[in-house]
Amino acid sequence: MADLHVELVAADRSVWSGEATLVVARTMSGDIGLMANHEPVLGVLQSGPVTIRTADGGTVVAAVHGGFLSFAHNKLSILAEIAELAEEIDVARAERALERSKGETDAGAERRAEVRLAAATGAH
Repeated sequence: MADLHVELVAADRSVWSGEATLVVARTMSGDIGLMANHEPVLGVLQSGPVTIRTADGGTVVAAVHGGFLSFAHNKLSILAEIAELAEEIDVARAERALERSKGETDAGAERRAEVRLAAATGAH
């Protein structure tokens, strides 16, 4: 099976790079799955989990908030405003942030906390 090269980059760092067989991300147009030889695409990312099925059979999950993705010639660039791998997320801290955000008028804070929890707990 052919692979695609993935670069997941946040504004402040490179988050993950490697070969993958499938990447699923949430765009403004809905969820998109990308495999090798997909048609070129450019999409605006919505806050949501990004799931990467690695070439060695593993899975990488990241919470991504904003940005865009670009795919061409079996190279996928995910350029996020904020991105963190599931294993980097402190679940207790994310749960506290979700509770605090429920009383706020900023719906974005609640969505970010939900995405972080979903990525960290596999509930996506």
